[in-house]
Amino acid sequence: QVQLVESGGGLVQPGGSLRLSCAASGRIFSINAMGWYRQAPGKQRELVAAITSGGSANYADFAKGRFTISRDTAKNTVHLQMNSLKPEDTAVYYCNGNLRPSRYLTDYTYWGQGTQVTVSS
Repeated sequence: QVQLVESGGGLVQPGGSLRLSCAASGRIFSINAMGWYRQAPGKQRELVAAITSGGSANYADFAKGRFTISRDTAKNTVHLQMNSLKPEDTAVYYCNGNLRPSRYLTDYTYWGQGTQVTVSS
């Protein structure tokens, strides 16, 4: 069983920073990519940033220049450093991982339970 556990959400003032972390644990043979999505009330879930096993990262336009995704391959962990936060960044942030649980299985996509980020004065 694979689990993705997020941490680091909370309440921050506009212009502030937060660092989200996500640790993948359980039966993991290899990880192809990990990333972050977010979902605000009444809106669809959207990609924030993702990073491949090779370290290639891509960002949503709203995240470019403000957010940085990084990965610790040894710990199966991904981080999202969010700076210059705005009220419109308020959402539940979900960790996403595309990985192979076993060398004999195909790739699967897993989700964390989500962590709330609220940007408000």
